[in-house]
Amino acid sequence: MQTVIAYVDDAQQALRHLSGAREAAAVRWVLVGCPPRVTHHVSRWVTRSARESWRSKWADKLFAQLVPALERPGDEIVLYLGDHNLKAQAEALMREHQGARIVDARRPRNGPVDPAANPQRGLVSLLAAGLSPALWVALE
Repeated sequence: MQTVIAYVDDAQQALRHLSGAREAAAVRWVLVGCPPRVTHHVSRWVTRSARESWRSKWADKLFAQLVPALERPGDEIVLYLGDHNLKAQAEALMREHQGARIVDARRPRNGPVDPAANPQRGLVSLLAAGLSPALWVALE
């Protein structure tokens, strides 16, 4: 059985990345939910138990979207909530699941990469491509 450890924070982004991760008929999915960070300002006014409750509810919503889309007959799905130290958690998971493949299916921090995900960036590049022949003619 192939084992895939996937770090996820958005269901649509994760499904795009994980659709090609299946190489074997049966897969053990180890999904690690990485909730967004709570700002320092908010954390001053919210108790630790309230933050942990919010993190678990956030993960439950995410996993409720992902599990039905990934699960096939013969698959096994293991769910984890990401710690604050993902590197240490990844090392522990690699020791537990020897030979597993790690997939980082989280959203990029700097915004979307593909123009289809960001229509404004795609529009600008299309306009620039369309105007470049006109500029060459005008400059000659």
